[in-house]
Amino acid sequence: MDFFSVSLSIPRLQIEFGRPTDEITTAITLTLLFRSFGALLFGILSDRFGRKWPLVCNLLLVAILELGTGFVQTYHQFLALRSLFGIGMGGIWGLASATALENLPVELRGIASGIVQEGWAAGYLIPSVVNLFLVPEVPSTWRSLFYTCAGVSLFTAILRALLPESEIFLKAKKLEKMNGGPRSMREKTRLFLREIKQMVKNHWLLCGYAILLMAAFIPLWILPNSFSSLAAGAFWVQWGVQGALGVVPIQLAELSPPGFRATFPGVTYQLGAMISSASVQIEATGGQHLRTTTIEDGRAVNVPDYATVQGILIGAVVVFVILITIIGPENHGSRFEIHKIAFMEGVSQRDSADVHEQNLEGDADDKSSSSAEDTSHSKSEKSSA
Repeated sequence: MDFFSVSLSIPRLQIEFGRPTDEITTAITLTLLFRSFGALLFGILSDRFGRKWPLVCNLLLVAILELGTGFVQTYHQFLALRSLFGIGMGGIWGLASATALENLPVELRGIASGIVQEGWAAGYLIPSVVNLFLVPEVPSTWRSLFYTCAGVSLFTAILRALLPESEIFLKAKKLEKMNGGPRSMREKTRLFLREIKQMVKNHWLLCGYAILLMAAFIPLWILPNSFSSLAAGAFWVQWGVQGALGVVPIQLAELSPPGFRATFPGVTYQLGAMISSASVQIEATGGQHLRTTTIEDGRAVNVPDYATVQGILIGAVVVFVILITIIGPENHGSRFEIHKIAFMEGVSQRDSADVHEQNLEGDADDKSSSSAEDTSHSKSEKSSA
């Protein structure tokens, strides 16, 4: 929600800080640039310690930064808060998608991926409604958008804190106890960092592909000459964009090294966004050089030709997405839930499922055998009696 609040508030922010459009949109660029740092930080914490509490802390950080944005007084304070917000925002996507997808049956993950990604669309819709009805009616104007976003993030953090940890992590910890008890915190962290280095070494080409794929997803639309056609065009372009983006969570989760389902998708997604971070400023600059004439109040007015600028950009994006998808790999139906967790040795290897799956099956067999022995023993006692 917060990310789109800046776009919705550009005219008011121009008045507030006395800056032109291209300088206001610098805040959007900075947010996109810093998202990769957040994806790396919170992704590593999530793969190392679990899904629940890293996401709760991430959401609380975002809530604080959103609230702080509503109190800034200068342009440079605004840019600083938006940069820090990028760190917070960057962590959420990887953690949320990993949590949502890893505990579902394989056959449901495709549709669930689309549902998860529609949080992006809902995050635009809700602040749009707030901006339409609340912002013009309150003295705080654009600041009320960020207050609202802070409240939503805080509520989400509380909700996540009340929900249980991912079942995958609970099973992994149980298996660790069965195999001789947990290692020390220092030993597990050292092992985790070693496996990250090995994962990058083994999967660097896949990392590059995923980053290029994510760099292409820039939500653009062409501006027509009337509001009704604008609404229709925006709807259908977003229909196509969200249809393509809906595949992204499960696509990245299936391609990623299984033990790093929060770090790998989150970082590649946000690095792709970082590559495309200048798109808003490119549009603004392009509009300054490509001009057109519209009629306002019966007179001709020279305005930026954003229709042509965005038409060129979206055409290039569509071609790039098609090509990179065709030549790229696929791992459809991957059962990443049977692989080792990130703090287990050997998780960075391509066959990391083998031992973990055998251990889980062995656990089930042991339980079954133990149950059978108990039943047999009980029957023997009854016969003796």
